[in-house]
Amino acid sequence: MLARVTAALLVLTALVPALAQYQPTWESLDSRPLPEWYDAAKVGIFIHWGVFSVPSFGSEWFWKHWRGDQTDKYVQFMEKNYRPGFTYADFAPDFTAEFYDPAQWADLFQKSGAKYVVLTSKHHEGFTLWPSKYSWNWNALDVGPKRDLLGDLATAIRNRTDLHFGLYHSLYEWFNPLYLNDRAANRSDFVTGKTIPELHELVETYRPDVIWSDGDWDDTPEYWTSKEFLAWLYNDSPVRDTVVTNDRWGQGTMCEHGGFLTCSDHYNPGHLLERKWENAFTLDRDSWGFRREMRLEDVHAIEEVLAELAETVSCGGNVLINVGPTRDGRIVPVFEERLTQLGEWLGVNGAAIYGSRPWTVQNDTLQGDVWYTQRAGDVYAIALSWPAGGQLRLGSAPQQLTSCQLLGHGPVPCQDGVVEFPDLTEVTGRWAWVVRFSAPQSDNQVSYEVPEKSTGEEKVETPSVVSL
Repeated sequence: MLARVTAALLVLTALVPALAQYQPTWESLDSRPLPEWYDAAKVGIFIHWGVFSVPSFGSEWFWKHWRGDQTDKYVQFMEKNYRPGFTYADFAPDFTAEFYDPAQWADLFQKSGAKYVVLTSKHHEGFTLWPSKYSWNWNALDVGPKRDLLGDLATAIRNRTDLHFGLYHSLYEWFNPLYLNDRAANRSDFVTGKTIPELHELVETYRPDVIWSDGDWDDTPEYWTSKEFLAWLYNDSPVRDTVVTNDRWGQGTMCEHGGFLTCSDHYNPGHLLERKWENAFTLDRDSWGFRREMRLEDVHAIEEVLAELAETVSCGGNVLINVGPTRDGRIVPVFEERLTQLGEWLGVNGAAIYGSRPWTVQNDTLQGDVWYTQRAGDVYAIALSWPAGGQLRLGSAPQQLTSCQLLGHGPVPCQDGVVEFPDLTEVTGRWAWVVRFSAPQSDNQVSYEVPEKSTGEEKVETPSVVSL
């Protein structure tokens, strides 16, 4: 009898992993919970870098607009500045990255208060920032920088910061002959011989915590074999317990299937969604990649960045804030300034952001530029502008939480939805002020520390500990 019970238990034990496996169906894949780190992180940095950083004109879609769409602006730019017969591949040797300092980038991202970073491993041009064996002579080791740009940043991020490292990857390539032949002949050689092997190579070599897919829209998930790849990623890959994915896996998947939702570029619905979502937006209003013709007025002011952050987090999303480095590996000063300002603000007000959840009200009913979050029993009101007359009059202030603190200052009087602000000169902070509503007994100073990953020995300071 004991032998039969033991045998039965062994069979059941063997079946449990199989039953827990995610199947290559959207119903099964969409049931996977997002790893908790992602929702708590709230803030990420996006990096668009590639051969398009050499012409650095118009946008990162330069090649497509020039050779594919033959847009006048791009055609005329080439006719005016380059010799006849110049090809897009001729740009690659000038993608030199001689000033690229991964440690400096890592320190800047840590200083910004971000908790994850996503690098374009390969954009639609097909050039890989790592020495991929599936992209011969069109990768950063063979031509241009002659180094593993991706690997160097991954190492710096992990050794110097507490950020999670993630990768963007384009499924399609505009002018790859294999892809064009697949479309013409109803084949899948590009997927089986390049796209999927690249994804496996990235995951197994660099172990990213984010796979940010793109370039999916021309074909179905069945063509891309997206569901099969995701099932492997969630079940058997070396990052199966930590990886998060987005929703760009083939026609009909955006805003429907995958991990977190992106729905569109610069997506900000302004209201709660049933699923986790992300607002990916650019510091340069007009391009994800660096543009030499960018002007100061093209760059979002810090007040605009914080407004996006407050509204997005209040409605349950994360922000992924994009910078485009130069061809020689620099993050230009205006982008560096914005990220530093962001970190300065989060150093004071991070308790309203990291680890927070949407409250019962997102946007105040009287003050349209006030957004709410909650964490650990406290409610936070993020005021995007300094209140006129020093009084913040709220229509949705929590009635049961009668103790108020202005982060970066201290306790302030509040009653019946009216918060008395001190003189601005007495407050630490220059933009977007946060009022913390709590029960009277929690007036004492407390600290909130964002959970950190284990890292190497060398690490710069991060605005992750906030005194309230």
